[in-house]
Amino acid sequence: MKELSYLNKFFLKYKWQLLPGVFFVVISNLFAVLPAQIIRIAFDLVKENIAVYRLFNGFDKQGLIYDIFANSLLFFGALVILMAVIRGLFLFFMRQTIILTSRHIEYDLKNEIYQHYQELSLAFYRRNNTGDLMNRVTEDVSRVRMYIGPAIMYTINTLVLFILIIGAMVSVNLKLAVYSLIPLPLLALTIYFVNSIINQKSEEIQRRLSTLSSFVQETFSGIRVVKSYVKEDFIRAGFESQSEAYKQESLSLVKIQAYFYPIMLLMVGLSTIITVYIGGLQVMDGRITAGNIAEFIVYVTQLTFPVTSLGWVTSLIQRAAASQKRINEFLKTEPEISNPNPNPFYLKGDVEFKNVSFTYPDTGIQALKNVSFRINKGELLAIIGKTGSGKSTIANLLMRMYDVNQGEILIDGQNIKYINLEAYRSKTGFVPQEVFLFSDTIARNIAFGQDELDMATVEQAAKDAAVYKNIEAFDKKFETFIGERGITLSGGQKQRISIARAIIKEPEILIFDDCLSAVDTKTEEEILRSLGKVMKDKTSVLIAHRVSTIKNADQILVLDEGEIAEHGTHSKLMKERGLYFELYEKQLLEEQELS
Repeated sequence: MKELSYLNKFFLKYKWQLLPGVFFVVISNLFAVLPAQIIRIAFDLVKENIAVYRLFNGFDKQGLIYDIFANSLLFFGALVILMAVIRGLFLFFMRQTIILTSRHIEYDLKNEIYQHYQELSLAFYRRNNTGDLMNRVTEDVSRVRMYIGPAIMYTINTLVLFILIIGAMVSVNLKLAVYSLIPLPLLALTIYFVNSIINQKSEEIQRRLSTLSSFVQETFSGIRVVKSYVKEDFIRAGFESQSEAYKQESLSLVKIQAYFYPIMLLMVGLSTIITVYIGGLQVMDGRITAGNIAEFIVYVTQLTFPVTSLGWVTSLIQRAAASQKRINEFLKTEPEISNPNPNPFYLKGDVEFKNVSFTYPDTGIQALKNVSFRINKGELLAIIGKTGSGKSTIANLLMRMYDVNQGEILIDGQNIKYINLEAYRSKTGFVPQEVFLFSDTIARNIAFGQDELDMATVEQAAKDAAVYKNIEAFDKKFETFIGERGITLSGGQKQRISIARAIIKEPEILIFDDCLSAVDTKTEEEILRSLGKVMKDKTSVLIAHRVSTIKNADQILVLDEGEIAEHGTHSKLMKERGLYFELYEKQLLEEQELS
């Protein structure tokens, strides 16, 4: 229950919906207990009327007594049916309040988890796989909802019914009540013992399910690679192995429950036998009537469902506790990147790295070592270097996906850690190396950063990214749906749509992380000409592999193993005949060989 205490704030929020539900539980159980007393009166009445009927054997009045007897039984039968109807009505109200409220809490909890996911930093998503994240916001929340709704409802119902029934039994005959309830403490001990096992099994089942979900999600994401390497059988075998592990854990829990339920039924049956035996002795001594035995049997029978459902409710609570524990692990995770300054921030575009060093927290790889440079508003900085030299790390740090370990990054003279992060990012256009497009129309993908869809602006951004002609060639043009069931775009088209998405924001800082790698030289020149107009008076950072892409930059950084090996203009670096010159000569030779 420690983990489930997190939900108390939701119970407080919806208290005026839950309290009527508790009231309906009490009323419905009152009408569940009353029939037992009616049956006791009817049973005693039957015994007395039979004796009277026999006494008038041979007299005319016997027929009248029979009619009175029959009408009395009909009245008591109708009364029992009426009690059942009224109880059913209040049970309906009970479910309409408690179960409905559980759906509201489920909705709030899912939104809270999703909101927290969005606040967490990029490092969090590198540490956790997508399948596990999805499982916690879907399957885990569903299991918690079963605790909030059915488990709590049946727990309150059982508690109220126990109090009413035990109170009624004690008021009739204390000795018979004690003997009838003897098996219940044994049942409580059994439940206590089984609880710990159910909890352990539930946590393991959830872990297995997360692993299985992650495996499936990863397989579907990389289905082209699977098919290309003819690894369908290997993947299928892996899925069967994961499914088998999940099945075995689930069967293990089911076996425990299979032993649990018969034991509970045995205890309830034992209560009935004890009631009849001890009750019979009490009737013989004249302390109670035969109707009281019937009343007690009804009470014990009424306790059968609550007691047998106790195991199911226990399982629901334990599963919910295991799921809520997994949810709490993420909800308690603090984002490494925070937005400490809510004040407005108006971006001009001056950027400076001062002795910046950075090591990735999840891998321990040092990506940058004592990097320093400055970009003034309106300048174009190009960054080039071998794979793994730290180029993309500079882009990530500029977007503040991570915070530096040493040194500082200044934006308009202010440390990036202390400016309004949302305001800064809203005026920064970023084209990542790994392009991601949403399952939506091309127009909505380009206008992703906009509050409204303005087609004139979308079309202009597509022209600036040199992808307008490609889009117009599609049957539905900008309304073409891309994604899992939509048209498949080439790598170059995806990159250019991603560029259009960045420049439509009209940002003050533009960051292009090797976004022209999938286009040919001719298309690259066309894009750069278009971007030249867009980047005018804007601070731009262009990360590339090809020297031809960056030779017109105001300044060029050459990175090597996380350090700045060379820094200057194209002409200056060519004269120095260093690493930049070698890259230029090598690429020039490769182009000549291809031509």
